[in-house]
Amino acid sequence: MANVTYYVAMPFFQDEAGLLVAGAAEECQHSSAALRRAEAMSRSPGSIGAVAFSRSGDPMVGEFGDAHVLRKFGQVPDDLAGQ
Repeated sequence: MANVTYYVAMPFFQDEAGLLVAGAAEECQHSSAALRRAEAMSRSPGSIGAVAFSRSGDPMVGEFGDAHVLRKFGQVPDDLAGQ
């Protein structure tokens, strides 16, 4: 199967200890939808930021490349690999 690209928006919150915590990621139809959704997520109550990113790979074998950040909104971690 050919590679596919997924577009995702994911919000961030701050826990009681002040640490950034990733919220539930949402898959979007295309890059512009992920950007719009991430921007809206960043303004949701309790959210301190959000990120829009894409990831490409082969779902049949479960191999995906690193995420490509499309845009960050608000406060998000510098290193998203650990999220």
